[in-house]
Amino acid sequence: MTVPAASTTARVKRDPAAQPRHAVFSADGRLIGVSSERQELLCSLIGLLVKCSLVTVVSISLVRLAVAYQERMDRQGELSAVLEIEQGKLAKARERFDQLFGMGGEQQLIREQSQWIAPNRLRVLWNTSAAGTPGS
Repeated sequence: MTVPAASTTARVKRDPAAQPRHAVFSADGRLIGVSSERQELLCSLIGLLVKCSLVTVVSISLVRLAVAYQERMDRQGELSAVLEIEQGKLAKARERFDQLFGMGGEQQLIREQSQWIAPNRLRVLWNTSAAGTPGS
């Protein structure tokens, strides 16, 4: 009984570093083909270039986001300052409204607005500089 050799049925795995290196040259001596080692190096460089490009795009995007966030925070600060000013004005207006519609508010309004003309009355304004010239 004969046992077949294991080498005839099994495939042999080769170490990538042990692969034969070869280059193809043209008739005038120029290099046409590139060895597998150079192909791996080229692929690695392309992969590195792609990764560097992605890192650059991501870093630029993060910088832009940071700038936009800072601008937004500045605008929010400005708006909150304006809001505080307007809330102060509103508080004064409410206080004034409460004073006018409280006890004695009508008399206070009349005293403050004494320059108003009563209904169905005319107001005459004298201009002292134009008094000497008729018709002007």
